[in-house]
Amino acid sequence: MDLLGSILGSMQKPPKTKASEEQKMAKKANEKMEEIRKHERQHMHRFRQNIEEQINKFMANDSETKVEFKPMDKMHRCIIHDVAEIAGLSAFSFGTEDVDRHIVVYKKEFTPNEDELNALRKGEEYDPKKVELMKQMELEEKNQKKVHEKDIIPNKDFRDKYEKIIGLDAGKSAAQVTTPNKQFGFVPSANKRDQRSIEQILADNKKKKFKNESEDNVN
Repeated sequence: MDLLGSILGSMQKPPKTKASEEQKMAKKANEKMEEIRKHERQHMHRFRQNIEEQINKFMANDSETKVEFKPMDKMHRCIIHDVAEIAGLSAFSFGTEDVDRHIVVYKKEFTPNEDELNALRKGEEYDPKKVELMKQMELEEKNQKKVHEKDIIPNKDFRDKYEKIIGLDAGKSAAQVTTPNKQFGFVPSANKRDQRSIEQILADNKKKKFKNESEDNVN
């Protein structure tokens, strides 16, 4: 048995194949990646615990209305948003991504209004009087624009306005009949109520006048 063992031990081991080397390298890489993930999970867990402690202290302090966190990446900000939402607080992000993007957490009763949030998102100082003045200027500008549009845009044709009452065809036909009259300055005989000639009208008027005078003399 010792002789066999010595013979086997003296024999050369088979050469390592390329596939086995790649498998070992892949295994080491996976182990390294898992180690990194483990550290990240531990870091995020500790970070969340730290945020929860800060939020609890903030809520217990009646003199504080908000708490502002330092700039951080999106993943860390998501944790703050989640903790604030669970605690019933309002959280908003301000600043430029990858530059100074940060979160401010407010107690519900001190949540900024929309105008203040817009100013903060622009990096401006909130001034209620300035905001009110800007709104008034915008309103006046809109009103002036409406007046200007009303002056230059003609009203709709009256036929459109009374279409439901007289019908669109009636309006069009009436316009077609009256157009030649306006253009040429006379009324067609077919449109006249009195079909007598001018000579007949003068003669009839003379007879009527004579008749009236005779009646007056008799009376």
